[in-house]
Amino acid sequence: MDASTRTKSRSKKPQYSRFTQQELPAWKPILTPKWIITSFVIIAILFTPTGLLCLWASERVVEIIDRYDDDCLPDSYSTDPDSFIQSNNTNKTCVRTLKVPRKMSAPIFIYYQLDNFYQNHRRYVKSRSDKQLRDPDEADETEDCKPINGNDDGPIVPCGLVAWSLFNDTYKFFKGNKAIDIDKKDIAWESDKKYKFGSNVYPKNFQKWELIGGGALDESKPLSEQEDLIVWMKTAALPTFRKLYGKINTDLEANETITVVIQNNYNTYVFGGEKKVALSTANWIGGKNDFFGISFLTIGGVCFFVAINFILLYVLKPRPLGDPSYLSWNRNQGAQ
Repeated sequence: MDASTRTKSRSKKPQYSRFTQQELPAWKPILTPKWIITSFVIIAILFTPTGLLCLWASERVVEIIDRYDDDCLPDSYSTDPDSFIQSNNTNKTCVRTLKVPRKMSAPIFIYYQLDNFYQNHRRYVKSRSDKQLRDPDEADETEDCKPINGNDDGPIVPCGLVAWSLFNDTYKFFKGNKAIDIDKKDIAWESDKKYKFGSNVYPKNFQKWELIGGGALDESKPLSEQEDLIVWMKTAALPTFRKLYGKINTDLEANETITVVIQNNYNTYVFGGEKKVALSTANWIGGKNDFFGISFLTIGGVCFFVAINFILLYVLKPRPLGDPSYLSWNRNQGAQ
């Protein structure tokens, strides 16, 4: 084998093709001032009414938010809230009054909102066992759940910090002397109930640690039916978040007074957090959220501003365009 043959066999040069050499037919537009101005105007015309529509839809959502953590703490425990929460002898019942600003059509969603709670902390997020949640034969898979992985009676199901810190404040709603039913069915994603939490996996040794972290679970119900747990274990990305507590399937009329009886059990005082209960309706945009509307209006406004400036420049200081025949791809076509 001579030197030229060896060099050819070692070469990594790809075989010639129009694809590898980027010679396939392509649209190569020339961005003239008219094209640029027209594009910005079209974007502005599309985005501005879309933003107004989103803001209008968000405004039609009726929302009631009530922060209760401070007001539900007795004055005698204002300097030592931990002892109030951790004691079994303190009365944690708190009564709040809410006024409906506008008619709220069913379904009305009940959320609990936590502020300054970092569910996205790396150590917290990793402290769980997805295998254990799905399969009863994987109950001993608790290595990733430390420090909440087991006790003298065996492994904890479900294990880990996420499940251990389950939110356990409770809400009861009354309209006058009549209780309002709270529907807690189907508050979790169907895919989570079907694939992530086993229908034959039952809680075991849960909240039997030295320190109780949050809510307890019904040991007679499988994890796939414990929807409060499923909602809680879908960890939030931001330190302020809401999670669905239940639904009210009756309308609430404007100016009605709603009484909320709260069991103030969850300890947010230890880390300087806040607790709120929120009632909200929903429409095609979801809950109340002005972000999309403001974003669309901002983009539309910027495009209008840029288009107007380009028009003024084009009218007041026009610049002659170059001859397109001198462009490289036009010269190559002429040469061929």
